[in-house]
Amino acid sequence: MQAIHHPDAPAAVGPYAQAIEANGFVFCSGQTPIVPASGKVEALTIEDQTRQVLANLATVLSARGLGLADIVKTTVFMKNFADFQRMNGVYAEQFGAHRPARSTVEVSRLPLDALVEIECVALLPPAGQ
Repeated sequence: MQAIHHPDAPAAVGPYAQAIEANGFVFCSGQTPIVPASGKVEALTIEDQTRQVLANLATVLSARGLGLADIVKTTVFMKNFADFQRMNGVYAEQFGAHRPARSTVEVSRLPLDALVEIECVALLPPAGQ
């Protein structure tokens, strides 16, 4: 097991790693729409927050040479399920033809009062590739 950290992604706000590599997978902690440079949630809409969350995930994954196309499973946490279609539109735009498995749940509150948080599991390529 190895902790993964990318300096250009938001720092963990608690006692956890941005991601952990184990047995050929990368398990990313949930990312919120924190802008790394400011450490704050700046976006106000579900669309812009979803874009920032996915950009943060992509940055964390890039520490191991991975990207959104390497994700095999996501879990989306939303403050308001009424925003589902708008979040889903951005999600589909960002993932393109790639369709990882996904669960989406509504929660009562997210860190920094974010509207969305996404965690993921990505697959590392076999050794030597």
